[in-house]
Amino acid sequence: MKISELGEFGLIDILTDLTKECKQESNRNILIDSGDDAAAWQNDSAVNMVTVDCLVQGVHFKLDKISWRELGWKALAISLSDIAAMGGNPKYALFSLALPGETDVDNVIDLYKGILELGCRYNVKVIGGNISKAPLVFIDSIVYGAANSPDIMLSRSAAKPGDEIAVTGYLGAAAGGLKIVKSDLPLSGEIKDTLLRAINKPLPRIEEGQKLAAGGVKCAMDISDGLVADLGHICQASHIEAVINIDAVPVHPAVKTAFGNDALDMALSGGEDYELLFTAGHYIIENIKKQFDCPVTVIGKIVAGDNYRVKLLDRSDNTYLPSDKGWNHFGK
Repeated sequence: MKISELGEFGLIDILTDLTKECKQESNRNILIDSGDDAAAWQNDSAVNMVTVDCLVQGVHFKLDKISWRELGWKALAISLSDIAAMGGNPKYALFSLALPGETDVDNVIDLYKGILELGCRYNVKVIGGNISKAPLVFIDSIVYGAANSPDIMLSRSAAKPGDEIAVTGYLGAAAGGLKIVKSDLPLSGEIKDTLLRAINKPLPRIEEGQKLAAGGVKCAMDISDGLVADLGHICQASHIEAVINIDAVPVHPAVKTAFGNDALDMALSGGEDYELLFTAGHYIIENIKKQFDCPVTVIGKIVAGDNYRVKLLDRSDNTYLPSDKGWNHFGK
């Protein structure tokens, strides 16, 4: 059955029933959810957060390279990662879908199953959205979250000279997955699966973000545009400069195996890893390392400066220039 045959409200009814199947603790605060003009929930004493992202067919994904279920997962994951980057606790999500009329209803159901699979994992309730017709698929995700206090929120503008720069996990895997998607590279087995999972089903660092905030970290963001580009955003917001030791950057082992000498540049500029990039004093970071199950790697230092730039150095203190500057929606 096609959406054009089922109709907008028939599709809304199906998706509403799907969301109600996911029973979560946060439901008790909801006053009005799917089915009305807007959603409403009981406020509390926490600091509220909201973020919005979109995925556009042909720009962010190709339907022959990602399953509808993976697409739903990713649509929610990228917004959850924004809340994680501020040390928040995500609570509610809304989705605005623009779809061609010939889209199969089962595909949209799979999309929502992917959303709900990740949502249930983090107790995030889908409370509504919107559906309209369009010549291609467009997914707009809005996520609301909260922090316990403004004093323990993370921001891009809190880095200061003397801070160490650190990242969670490994970098470059999503860039590897994107290369596979774009070029149909002849990779197979576990390495291919790992890289495709990184680009299609990223896992937001929600618990890690909360631990950073509780552990005294003040400055953080998620790596979506690429390590160098995102650290540049921190430099601009904090009015400082940054120095990265390229030999310390934790390149994903699968990327090293698959792409050899290109792996470092992919880790520096590839983007969409959704790991957390943060700055803090040495002792705070050492304490954070003890709390995390994932690797935490110090890759450089924040320094004073008026150029608000990121400088890359090798072990001989020679300047390194990556082949790419990172993702820019309207870049050339």
